Amino acid sequence: MNPEKDASLLKTFEVTLNNPAYGGDTIGRLPDGRAVFVPYALPGETVRIRISEDKKKFARGELLEVLNPASQRISPRCQHFGVCGGCHYQHVDYEQQLAIKRDILRDQLERIGRLKNPKVDQMYPSPSIYNYRNHVQFHLGEQLKPGFIRSDKKSVLEIEECHLPQSPLNEIWPLLEIETDTGISSIGLRLGVHDDILLTLKSSQVFDQDFSLEALPISVVHINQLQKQVLAGQDYLVMQVRGRNFHVSADSFFQINTPLADKMVATIEDQFPEGTSNLLELYAGVGMFSAFLAGRVERLLAVEASQSACDDFAHNLDEFDNVELYQGRVEHVVPLLDVKPDVILVDPPRAGIDRKTLARIISMSPDRLIYVSCDPATLARDSLVLIQGGYQPIKFIPFDLFSQTYHIETISIWSQ
Repeated sequence: MNPEKDASLLKTFEVTLNNPAYGGDTIGRLPDGRAVFVPYALPGETVRIRISEDKKKFARGELLEVLNPASQRISPRCQHFGVCGGCHYQHVDYEQQLAIKRDILRDQLERIGRLKNPKVDQMYPSPSIYNYRNHVQFHLGEQLKPGFIRSDKKSVLEIEECHLPQSPLNEIWPLLEIETDTGISSIGLRLGVHDDILLTLKSSQVFDQDFSLEALPISVVHINQLQKQVLAGQDYLVMQVRGRNFHVSADSFFQINTPLADKMVATIEDQFPEGTSNLLELYAGVGMFSAFLAGRVERLLAVEASQSACDDFAHNLDEFDNVELYQGRVEHVVPLLDVKPDVILVDPPRAGIDRKTLARIISMSPDRLIYVSCDPATLARDSLVLIQGGYQPIKFIPFDLFSQTYHIETISIWSQ
């Protein structure tokens, strides 16, 4: 034990906060000059905090009291806000949420990506700032009730309410009763066209086929490391974007904010060069973007690692004869491709694109790169590499797919 350090964790300070930080915190300065990161606060506020994490170069603070609240501070809707780790901005007026996220994106691009005055468009707002999620995943608490990881990341908080899922999903999850001998570790609910609902159960064991959820009119799929069992209904849902149906399996990814998925597709269509012959799409998923671009090119090559997503992709783009799909990790497949793409479209996970794949993308020398990012920090990191490789950003277009949270989705357009 370090008594001096333990004592520092009991100290309280009054701090005036200034800049927002990616992750939901706001930054202030301690008397010794170190930056302190404070959650659930706003720029301009004076707050009283207790040090919760004491490092040599920075600290983290627990918010005890807001002494001078900002004018944009509002009352959070959810009783669990501040304890549940799912939301970060319910205390912030929505227009200010958008401004904070845009500032954070610009800051990440400037500090990490070393861009000077990056062109960041106004953020596309979510048409619904609550009850917008078509997909929600729960952990199970000690009483096997649905919940989320607490803000301190130490345990699961079993919840009484959640204002992010769409209403039909909120009608279902409070009815779920999980028995102790099932071994279920997490559950997911997804809403499709015509309010069809798919429940996904994940555990380490096999279920008996007489499993039932009494009379709930939903599909149920159980997934473990060995197999996928359909316990009721079907193992997929039909999702719809811009009037087009998509077959989405239980274990495939799909954007959770459907109206903004429409906007993202429309944006990419608008930024897609006319006369493109060859398109390479990496991390193609179930083909949400490919389905709208395949008819505009002579040849589309898509790469995706997930087996279920590849099956969905093949189903969703079955009408096109000019599409080739390669299953495998992008970093393994891309070096083997013999193609000169005019346009490359990438939609990587939060970790961004690995350096070797970025180098290969640059060596392919596409006229245009469209980069869909769900993490501004890794986008900024990869932007620096692209600039060093001779590419210049045309603009960055942010979307608020995840209202009330710190997450930021961005489409960036690049040219040589």
